[in-house]
Amino acid sequence: MRITSLKLDTSHLSQNEEAILRCQTALELKDKGDFEGTRRAMAPLWKTVGARPEIEGLYPSVAAEVMLCIGILTGWIGSKEGIQNAQEVAKNLISESINFYESAGDAKQVAVCRAELAYCYWREGALNEARIHFQEALEKLTTPGNTRARALLRLSIVEWSAERFTEALNILTENAPLFNKISNHATKGAYHSQLAMVLRNLAPTPRTAEHFKRVLKEYEQADHHFKLAHNIVFRADVKNNVGNLFREVSRFKEAHRYLEQARRLRSSVRDKVGTAQIDDTRAQVFIAEKKFKEAEAVARNAVRILEKSGHQCLLADVLVTHGIALARLKRAESAQFAFQRAIEVAHQVGALNKAGIAALTMIEELEELSSDALYAAYDRAVEWLATSQSQDLLIRLNAAARKVVEKVRTSASLPQVVPEDPIDAILNKPCDLQQEVLKYEGTVIQRALAKANGSLTRAAAMLSMSYQALAYIIESRQPDLLKERTPIRRRARRESAVPKIPEQIPEQS
Repeated sequence: MRITSLKLDTSHLSQNEEAILRCQTALELKDKGDFEGTRRAMAPLWKTVGARPEIEGLYPSVAAEVMLCIGILTGWIGSKEGIQNAQEVAKNLISESINFYESAGDAKQVAVCRAELAYCYWREGALNEARIHFQEALEKLTTPGNTRARALLRLSIVEWSAERFTEALNILTENAPLFNKISNHATKGAYHSQLAMVLRNLAPTPRTAEHFKRVLKEYEQADHHFKLAHNIVFRADVKNNVGNLFREVSRFKEAHRYLEQARRLRSSVRDKVGTAQIDDTRAQVFIAEKKFKEAEAVARNAVRILEKSGHQCLLADVLVTHGIALARLKRAESAQFAFQRAIEVAHQVGALNKAGIAALTMIEELEELSSDALYAAYDRAVEWLATSQSQDLLIRLNAAARKVVEKVRTSASLPQVVPEDPIDAILNKPCDLQQEVLKYEGTVIQRALAKANGSLTRAAAMLSMSYQALAYIIESRQPDLLKERTPIRRRARRESAVPKIPEQIPEQS
């Protein structure tokens, strides 16, 4: 079969050789952001996201390679086009590959698969699972090269997503020699882009012109490499981030110019999810310009798109933006609903830092919050953002604390209790309350685990929460309950809905 538009001549190849060539070509096109090209390259083996790959007649090792390739493409295309359950399908395909490579004793290829599996978890917002899989993969990926560089880069993205900016920066700076040596322009561009984003979050207060120039230079380097890689999607991401950078320094005309460029690039490849992310940034610029009606309309449309995509972390972000616009329009009830929904969405996938930002922003934007809601939001924000290394967030938390104190002092609905020793109010009582809350939480979870015979999945269902959220709570706040749950079972051992890799090597006619 020939794919003339890709100049891919496979007429002289065997079935197995053709499958390998198609996988290699598709992944190269992926690095260029070519959606349609990847689909055409894999067309004889794979029709669309969610469809079963055609692996009958392939060697087991080739079938495993096809499974991995289609798993990577499923996660990537599903993420860009907002296809629900795409990440779960991708994980099943990649897990099928892991099964084969483990049985073959190929530790390096298992590590490659596990790194791709980790990225699927990150797309779902399951940061802890993503971190664990990346760390395990990197223990085996010791050879300097594109594969190790890509895994390190993505681990940095996980740490950045979790607001662990120093850890993210350390990964990038300690491995700078590796990123300088690699030849893949898409990966080199992603390195500079990620470094710029981390530096933005670690900006000094107040921001300096030198720091702004350094961040802008990293974005320019990223755009240069993405242009060489012919990657439209990643160039759009960079322009979106530069637009956000100009927003932060109130250079709104330049911000809109970059965002218009970013939106055109995203629209050219029909990337609805990416376009919604750019619209979230546009809404933030409108808010900074005090154009609240425009901001609300743009953010509302972005929410509508992301609701259908399955990107819970992105949805939480834009819900916060929408809540701010609604609050500035004095639509307090609608704003509170948006903020609370952002908290719920982020909490369900274990993205507690995003839930904390939503709670903190709700305190900042709404004067009509009840004393109970105000205190609860602050209590959650403090806990969920406890590990954040952002100076801006620390300043915002301090300001929120003053607002909570003032509300408590003036609220007629709360008893005005003056302790004999003021130190009791700031040390003992809060500590005692926290211990009681943790004790009650532990008791409820322990009962659920007992009823579920230690199954974390069934216990999470009983508690009306996600598996990831319950696993995070046990790991971070209730470590004594680790012995109450069943041992963690590797995804690679699970049965997959996709076809089995053939066990026998077919005879070649």
